[in-house]
Amino acid sequence: MAYVYWITGLSGAGKTTIGRLFYERLKDTQPATVFLDGDILRRVFGEDLGYSEEDRRRCAMRYSRICQLLVRQEINVIICTISMFHAVREWNRINIPGYREIYIKVSLHTLYDRDQKGLYSGNTAEADKTVAGFHIPFEEPADPDLILQNDDGITPEEQVNKILVKFSIR
Repeated sequence: MAYVYWITGLSGAGKTTIGRLFYERLKDTQPATVFLDGDILRRVFGEDLGYSEEDRRRCAMRYSRICQLLVRQEINVIICTISMFHAVREWNRINIPGYREIYIKVSLHTLYDRDQKGLYSGNTAEADKTVAGFHIPFEEPADPDLILQNDDGITPEEQVNKILVKFSIR
């Protein structure tokens, strides 16, 4: 059976860093594995959606459907996406076989400190972006399979080890 590892959290939480490391580890033993990142998928789909609440919902559902397609073909998927809506994650649980939700949680202080894209300081060239959790409400996952607190002190490698242990991956 293949699985979808839906890694969610706010921008700057560490989703992509942890997701890529997890992908590298999983691919070693399960070659039918792909890595998807929300920022890259937006470009792949042609950047036809903006950052309004409705556009974000539509975008998240695109990601859900592509994950559903791949897992049904016995391909493991590791996807890193903000995925800020309960309704999307609920759809995933009902419609995606092998759905596993991982919430990367960080404090607001950490998000401000990291601010890799300039979103939290307002120093970004992408002025039309609204920030999930600030301009648009972020519906924190209600019942993820795993919560990783990702403030300082725990390395990405240690976070990946927690994922491997939780889901009994060798």
